[in-house]
Amino acid sequence: MNRLTVEKTAAFLRENDGYLVLTHVRPDGDAHGSAAALVRILRSMGKTAYILYNPETTDKFVPVVSALWAPEGWEPETVVSVDLASEGLFPANAVCYAGHVALSIDHHPSNTGYAENLCLSGERASCGEIIYEIARAAGIEPDIPVAEAIYIAVSTDTGCFAYANVTENAFSTAAKMAQAGADIAEWNRILFRTRSRRRIALEGMIYSGAEFYFDGKVAVITVTRRMMERSGCTENDMDDVAAIPGGIEGVVCGITLREMTSPEDCKVSVRTTQAVNASELCSILGGGGHAMAAGASPKGMTVEEMKQVLLRELERMMKGAGVE
Repeated sequence: MNRLTVEKTAAFLRENDGYLVLTHVRPDGDAHGSAAALVRILRSMGKTAYILYNPETTDKFVPVVSALWAPEGWEPETVVSVDLASEGLFPANAVCYAGHVALSIDHHPSNTGYAENLCLSGERASCGEIIYEIARAAGIEPDIPVAEAIYIAVSTDTGCFAYANVTENAFSTAAKMAQAGADIAEWNRILFRTRSRRRIALEGMIYSGAEFYFDGKVAVITVTRRMMERSGCTENDMDDVAAIPGGIEGVVCGITLREMTSPEDCKVSVRTTQAVNASELCSILGGGGHAMAAGASPKGMTVEEMKQVLLRELERMMKGAGVE
């Protein structure tokens, strides 16, 4: 695996062609925005570039990426991933590209180095910021579609600039996207101020079932398939659900447990303050991410089993950090 600077990454993109961009399972705004921006930047270089269709794309992001999906049967020359830390996070239709990724552009310190080349900036709050830096290194200024895609990436991974990962660079990048013509007000409305009635019903169940541990410093919420059925929610209603427990007063570690397709197909998302390393906590279940935002999708475990494993590990970590 070769580590590339932003400048060398721009040169790599200039030198190659026939790009297929991969996003991770359950793609978020950073994955969608980074992929859309990169493909449009590559096309402005005169390259052929597409995004691999992700079957878990939610309705909110379809307008951002659908026009850029690869035609069925199209064969790429160069496979690139964005915001994708490991091959274990490939969607089912991307597994065939495992071992064949030429370039990974990422901001996750837990990136496993699965690609031939890696452009990693772990200090960036979003992958979208890196995409913008690559565009600048290539001498390309964003048009409105690129600017809006990058704004979506930066704003969603920072919780509309409310999370602890926000940096001066995140603000600066967002400001430059506004200057380039991104409709900030409209995208903020879509991304952060719009909830379905289904989501409101689900949140009522979530809050009423919240559990607290370690004198209220740890909050655990659970979303079961039954709760999804009762509320009528689909994945289209689930954006940023992992932020709910961390928003409760006094909580330093918020854990969101979700049943997916079965009681033993579950995932966990962890959001923390500096008192607890979320990536270290999730690593016990084979996951990872950032110090204050991480996740895992272990196989063959129920939400209750995951919770017990995490609470035992949390007890050890919090004692070690002097948080009791």
